[in-house]
Amino acid sequence: MHPADPTTSQLWSDATYEQLLERVRYEGVYATREQAEQVTTDVLAALGRRLTGDERVDLAARLPFTAARTLTCQIPDTEPLTGWAFVQDIANRTGGSIACTRWAVGTVLRAVAALAGPELLDRILAQLPPGYALLFGRAELTQRRPDSRLAGAGN
Repeated sequence: MHPADPTTSQLWSDATYEQLLERVRYEGVYATREQAEQVTTDVLAALGRRLTGDERVDLAARLPFTAARTLTCQIPDTEPLTGWAFVQDIANRTGGSIACTRWAVGTVLRAVAALAGPELLDRILAQLPPGYALLFGRAELTQRRPDSRLAGAGN
């Protein structure tokens, strides 16, 4: 078969989706593929409600077909959520504990970050409110604000 053949493309997409799930299962220490698939679906759907524009399109292009469909089937929400509120929102929707949800979010988003690559991840993080970098496995770098108590100390 020729690589551009839709059947080959579909097989490749399924294989890479399986690889994504295996990575989530292994790194998240999930007992079954089904558990890994459920948390992957939950997190990708939630991320799809947060991302818009070129970042959403570019990320979908780098994800396996099934994962991209989960991401892009969501209608973006206009209310921004911090990273912490993002985790809480998923926990509320799934009925999971905050601790387990935080673990699942970090596991899935680290796998997504690996597929996205550093340049696209920078753009995604620039679009999202504070608190997402740690969820994607990066340090949250913020500019230090001057302490108002120290600002007038030298006068």
